[in-house]
Amino acid sequence: MAQTEIELDGLLAFPLTPFTDDLEVNLDGFAENVESHVAAGAGALFVACGTGEFSSLSVDEVAALLAKAREVANGRVPVWVGAGGGAAGARAGIAAAQAGGADGVLLLPPYLVTGPQDGLVDHVRYAVGDTTVPVIVYHRSTGVYSAPAAAKLLDIPSVVGLKDGYGDVEAMTRIVTTIRALGTQRAEDFLFFNGLPTAEVSAKAYAAVGVARYSSAVHCFAPEIAHRFHRALAENDNETMDALLAGFYLPLVALRDETPGFAVSLVKAAARLRGDKVGTVRPPLVEPTADQIDRLGKVVEDGFAVLKGLGSR
Repeated sequence: MAQTEIELDGLLAFPLTPFTDDLEVNLDGFAENVESHVAAGAGALFVACGTGEFSSLSVDEVAALLAKAREVANGRVPVWVGAGGGAAGARAGIAAAQAGGADGVLLLPPYLVTGPQDGLVDHVRYAVGDTTVPVIVYHRSTGVYSAPAAAKLLDIPSVVGLKDGYGDVEAMTRIVTTIRALGTQRAEDFLFFNGLPTAEVSAKAYAAVGVARYSSAVHCFAPEIAHRFHRALAENDNETMDALLAGFYLPLVALRDETPGFAVSLVKAAARLRGDKVGTVRPPLVEPTADQIDRLGKVVEDGFAVLKGLGSR
């Protein structure tokens, strides 16, 4: 029987995948990365996903990252892992995640092509196969679901949630309302996540439509800021959220938007500024320029100044 009740209520962390100078996976650096997330209070780890550069990793690399994360976490927090790509690759990835002991899978969109809504649902069904490991479907790019199609995902027992990276709040309102209105325990337990880059910027809007859970890339380099915002959202503390948005998140997003792929590249650069051994990004992602790194350092510095100014509030 597939597990249908999953608790993912804390701040969700998506560890970076460290690379060596010759762009090989650095498992020792990754172990340090995982430990820092757990020590900082992450509610769960999602390894080898978007922030972890899933698209650049081999099957064996994903398996090695999952194994190392489980070893380091040692049951302290759930460890989920990315899978996706073409139908066969997604199916193999979910099977490997189950075999590797993952607590769950984030299923990324189909590779390169899309299809009609029934085809997207069938893609998930095929990828899941006869596995029972819990699966969250990533709603974005080539895998954007209508509300009726999203509701059909509930017919796949191991699918436990939907993560939105598309960014249409009205569409998510339709999806959430349609599923909740089914009136079943399955529909009530189904999870929704805000998976937009720098999700804190849209967190208030998403929480208002029933999507309060989100993943924080900022947890990779400034977990103190990430946790303070997360607490403010839970407490409906708009004053704190607005201060952090104005003084940190919005300037960070402005810098992020200068170059495609900076949702990952800037995070890695910020982690390096903190002293983490994460290396650079794999192509086609590119590194920030020296000027951009200088400005990034100032943004992070300003963010911590705002945090300090908030005091115990």
